[in-house]
Amino acid sequence: MAAVDPDPARREAFTAATGRPAFGDVDALRAEDADLALVASPNHLHAALARRLLTRGLATFVEKPVCLSSAEADRLAAAERAGGVPLLAGSACRYRADVRALAGLAGELGHLRHIDLVWERACGVPRSQGWFTSRAEAGGGVLFDLGWHLLDVLETVAGPLAFVQAAASTSYDHVNDPRWTAAWRHDQPVPELDADVEDTVRGFLVTGSGLSVGLRASWATHAASHDVTEIRIEGSDDTAMLRSTFGFSPNREPRPRLSVVRRGRTSEITVPTEPIGAEYSRQLDDIRDHLADPSACGSAIAGVRRIVGTIEALYAASATPLLPAGPVMTAAAT
Repeated sequence: MAAVDPDPARREAFTAATGRPAFGDVDALRAEDADLALVASPNHLHAALARRLLTRGLATFVEKPVCLSSAEADRLAAAERAGGVPLLAGSACRYRADVRALAGLAGELGHLRHIDLVWERACGVPRSQGWFTSRAEAGGGVLFDLGWHLLDVLETVAGPLAFVQAAASTSYDHVNDPRWTAAWRHDQPVPELDADVEDTVRGFLVTGSGLSVGLRASWATHAASHDVTEIRIEGSDDTAMLRSTFGFSPNREPRPRLSVVRRGRTSEITVPTEPIGAEYSRQLDDIRDHLADPSACGSAIAGVRRIVGTIEALYAASATPLLPAGPVMTAAAT
């Protein structure tokens, strides 16, 4: 085990606590130093660091968002091929017991017609010393944060999808108001709030086969009393819905609720109760299995390309100017 950190004090603390070496730059790492490299940095550094690690022959795990553009995804794929080691993509929500139960029902609903993906926080704007709400460092706002998780879960329940139509709107009514900060994150206070990312996104996507997907994600909303995640899958025969709370917020649903509706009758499906964060332990097990699988190279980056491509399409489709909320303007016909 070894660590890389540009801060000398943190390197010294790591070595003192573990007895392991710490370096100031990833180029000091050798393939024999570790079985897996973990990239834990602000979003805009993810792809560049991962490329350098992969080309040095280090299998690399990158937490979401793995990259911020399709061009970065292409460069990561090239680095993975050059290094001959796998890129592993982090997005733990797919490992939740309730998501797995929902995915198991998807094949029993008939032809899939529509899927709604919703994750709304009542009061949950992240600060993280400012970078989380900086477009230059985070790449975007809630769409890259919560939206990436939702799109990854979409693939878990419906398989790989290619969209041919996209419509979206974004807004940032709350992101520069300290009253909407997520107190449970224990972020350090930010002296001046100057966020230039969205706190809410609403999107609508359609595949070539006619499957439609609605996506709504928000760091803060007046409508919610607590943080809620909902996934609703409408099929030609039945509809399944999961209502839960993803993530670590303590302001959550009491328990996950999974139900199936057919011809007006609702049946609730029992979902095992599990500790908050159990999905991350399952993700670790999956990482171990992928490291032992010679076919792992190329599998994660394919999903990353689809997700970041969809995010790009939603941003491009959004006609909502990133301006503070103001008086409602109406246009009169002339």
